[in-house]
Amino acid sequence: MFEIVQLPYWVAFLLVVLAAIALLDRMLMPSARWYMRRRFNKAIEKLNDRLQLRIQPFKLTQRKVMIDRLLHDPKVMDAVRAYADEENVPLAVASAKAATYAQEIVPSFSIFAYFGFAIRLSRWISQALFRVRVGFMDDDSLRRVDPEATVVFIMNHRSNMDYVLVTYLASERSALSYATGEWARVWPLQQIIKSMGGYFIRRQSRNQMYRRVLARYVQMATEGGVSQAIFPEGGLSLDGSPQPAKLGLLCYILDGFTLESARDVVFVPVGLNYDRVLEDRVLTRVDPEGKRTFKFQGDVFFGFVMKQTWLRLTKRFYRFGYACVSFGRPISLKDFMREKHGAEISTVIEDLGKRLMEKVTEVIPVLPVPLVATAFCDAKAPLSRLEIKARCHDLLRDFATSGAYVHMPREDEDYAIESGLRMLSLRRLVAEDADGKFAMNPDELALVKYYANSIAHLRRNAEVGCAI
Repeated sequence: MFEIVQLPYWVAFLLVVLAAIALLDRMLMPSARWYMRRRFNKAIEKLNDRLQLRIQPFKLTQRKVMIDRLLHDPKVMDAVRAYADEENVPLAVASAKAATYAQEIVPSFSIFAYFGFAIRLSRWISQALFRVRVGFMDDDSLRRVDPEATVVFIMNHRSNMDYVLVTYLASERSALSYATGEWARVWPLQQIIKSMGGYFIRRQSRNQMYRRVLARYVQMATEGGVSQAIFPEGGLSLDGSPQPAKLGLLCYILDGFTLESARDVVFVPVGLNYDRVLEDRVLTRVDPEGKRTFKFQGDVFFGFVMKQTWLRLTKRFYRFGYACVSFGRPISLKDFMREKHGAEISTVIEDLGKRLMEKVTEVIPVLPVPLVATAFCDAKAPLSRLEIKARCHDLLRDFATSGAYVHMPREDEDYAIESGLRMLSLRRLVAEDADGKFAMNPDELALVKYYANSIAHLRRNAEVGCAI
């Protein structure tokens, strides 16, 4: 009993390490976790004091807990059983598939990733590429939004830069959760988007179980007060003009919502426009069957990056003109449903989609490049610089009468027109001849019309159509 027991040095060392780990786990780690949680909660409180729309507890729920809540939701469990019966597979297999969907959809929001990394990066990218401006904004209406309401920003979709631009411009108001397409499910973009609170949508999926899992997540996030950003068009505009709303996500939000619901949903229309859309040539490309092609071409992408880098190094880089975002007057879902009292839910959803897109298109800003592109599309012959300015001045009066927001750089119409003409000339969309007249490049008609289409709906009478 009292004999000396000898152990090898490595075993004694291992025992000391294990004892140290146990000491840390039982005594020091709880204190450290308490201290870090306390610091984290204080940081959240300070951040919420600065933000107009507070970060709700739902958004800070641990991802594993959120996935478990989603999978054990009665409606999701019913969908799992229905899938197992329809596909004739064991319930465990159907449950595993539902768990895969939940892990794909549920984000892992990190407040430090969002406010410490994403905001700074989005600000740097936006300002490096564009002259960023905020257009129309009804501050009084936005300040009157109920702080406990779920705010949903409804936006037109012009470019994948939309995510970056709105994240930057909305950073003083809230942390947004985006519904993102499958294009972004690549490493490391997928991890970054999830850490920022974004979730992915399989837009073409017809799997009812997947749609039920997605619907319940959207409904739970809405009920939890999470500020969201939605592109109701469902994808990038291919011809530059705003598209009708697709009603999928709106259906999920309205499903189960009543006037007695504790939390209102407030939609904020957001209109975006650019002097240059980075993907414009890809979007306007048409294959022989009339379909747009979106194949990623690595050589083109890296060639573009290298060219812009070289232009910066040689100090010949011009930013891609103006990028402007306007915020319309908020629309309360409860007020809208009172207005539509007694109507069928399908009619309510359809009317809501139309109303929201109308309000979004009303606040899309008029920028220099779309303005000058419109002047060229209306022309039937080459234009002198004086004729271009005359046409643009007439268009500006037309837009002012229709109530459209026009971003006027330096409050100078001539400068705005010269800015748009310079951008089109630098990209060789228009060219100046020996007589000093400008004409559209015949090979770039679709691209010029693409920019003109972005503001065509704001004109009172004329329709945009390239005459050449």
